[in-house]
Amino acid sequence: MKHLTHIALAVTVLTCGFAQAQMTDFNPSWYISPSVNVSQPDNQMGADRNTNGIGLRMGKPISPAWDIQFGLTGTRTSDTIPRYRQTTFGIDGLYMLSRGNVRPFLLLGTGVQYDEIDWQGASTNQTSPFLGAGVGVQVGLSDQWALQADLRRNHGFREGNNLGVDSSNSNYFTVSLNYTFDKPAAPRYVAPLVTMPVVTAPAPAPYVAPPPPAAPPPPRFERYTLSATELFAFDSSVLRMPQPKLDEMASALAANRDVSNVTITGYTDRLGSNKYNQSLSERRAMSVKSYLVSKGLDSSRLNAVGKGEADPVVVCKETKRAALIECLEPNRRVVIDQVTVQRRVP
Repeated sequence: MKHLTHIALAVTVLTCGFAQAQMTDFNPSWYISPSVNVSQPDNQMGADRNTNGIGLRMGKPISPAWDIQFGLTGTRTSDTIPRYRQTTFGIDGLYMLSRGNVRPFLLLGTGVQYDEIDWQGASTNQTSPFLGAGVGVQVGLSDQWALQADLRRNHGFREGNNLGVDSSNSNYFTVSLNYTFDKPAAPRYVAPLVTMPVVTAPAPAPYVAPPPPAAPPPPRFERYTLSATELFAFDSSVLRMPQPKLDEMASALAANRDVSNVTITGYTDRLGSNKYNQSLSERRAMSVKSYLVSKGLDSSRLNAVGKGEADPVVVCKETKRAALIECLEPNRRVVIDQVTVQRRVP
């Protein structure tokens, strides 16, 4: 056991030399730690050989510098007289010298130990508190696995003196495999500090007022043709009522007072005598002029003429009178020049 103690101390000291001095981020997850151990009991217990055993502990990092571990260990001798067996339950505080991949530590612990000595059938036992101290190291194997080795010395306090000794000192060398339940959190990404260049805003461009909209071209008025059938009864110069189209033309002329010399021309078809048709066309033109004047137009702006059956729009060859009258309907009309209410020609 002395050789084993020297080797463990050498490994611990060597590991401390390579440990990182600074503390890094740590994984706060719980871990489980099954172990095997070798113990050198106190010579007063009558055991002159080392004992072997196993253990199971739970652990958790609680800060960048401290872990806690607690659990059970059991050791015993075999094939020796007397037979010695020891079971401990304890809690340890591990002061971590580093949180790197290689993590040396110092430990302090306390707990209770149960000792039993069997002298060929006659046995005695006692439960006592203990204090322990030691050194160790953890070596990370992956994100969740680590190997731990530690060497410690426990001092037991005997109260009942059932074993014939007042105190005991035992040495333990333990090797355990630690499994962490949760993986460590991904490292936080820290964006590099980027200094943005100071950009001077350009001076605003001088304000240039948009040009005024172009004046609309003066309106140009076109010829407007009204069917005599809409205006008058057959062979009549009396206007039918109402006359919405004449009302629209009156409004258009009233809105454009610069339009003058508006000519109102009446036409008839070729039925009847030339003299009668000329008179009818004149009377119809005058009826339209009088209606427009009644709507507020100055009569000096209007000129009414009749052209009888001149300038026919259609030529009809029907022989029956009714068909002929219907065919010649486009020739019976009143034409008003210089005015339109449908569109304005640019």
